[in-house]
Amino acid sequence: MASHRSPCARTRRIIPGFRLARSPCSPGGPMFTGIIESIGSIRALTPKGGDVRVHVETGKLDLSDVKLGDSIAVNGVCLTAVELPGDGFWADVSRETLTVTAFVDLKSGSRVNLEKALTPTTRLGGHLVSGHVDGVGEIVSRADNARAIQFTVRAPRELAKYIAHKGSITVDGTSLTVNSVNGAEFELTIVPHTLSETIMADYQPGRKVNLEVDLLARYLERLLLGDKAAEPGHGTITESFLAENGYLKS
Repeated sequence: MASHRSPCARTRRIIPGFRLARSPCSPGGPMFTGIIESIGSIRALTPKGGDVRVHVETGKLDLSDVKLGDSIAVNGVCLTAVELPGDGFWADVSRETLTVTAFVDLKSGSRVNLEKALTPTTRLGGHLVSGHVDGVGEIVSRADNARAIQFTVRAPRELAKYIAHKGSITVDGTSLTVNSVNGAEFELTIVPHTLSETIMADYQPGRKVNLEVDLLARYLERLLLGDKAAEPGHGTITESFLAENGYLKS
């Protein structure tokens, strides 16, 4: 059962051949848990010097401890507060971020998931989330399952290897447990509490969503590949690679 536990404007390469959309937050900066703290809404999207400045109304999110320059995840994308008008915050979104995330589909009135960055005293109820979107997925199907809703989500094929049965995945900033995996598609069962505390009740087939795979899956691949990670054609763990390096018995 899936339960909700909850770009610096450039791209970097952590895994060969794997483009990671960075957020407008500082490199090596804030982290999140995937536990959504509030549902907000987009109040305005204003073009600014080729990029976009977005005004996010933050609903019940407590902004009393938020300062200019602090980070807030909006649908899983780490944004930096550049203005704090009282009802929310303004943030700059680069053209690249609009291209490599589902932000391109947002408009005035769109509901969004919100989470403030971790502090040393934050309870880690979900899993570690960076706010760096790995790719855009698509809702394939939606079906009632008693009081819950079951979603099938299609991920970009290059992300499929990082999505595991009963593993963690972040969808629009929400930390979830994967029920099953079939190729590049995976299933989520969303309980009523999660539906009421996130925007997932809005999801219909065809909707694009931001995906961030589990950080541990990315780092595990890098560690297993070792020096071969930098070699052309060695950006993927295969069965033959595992056998050659003693991970599989003949």
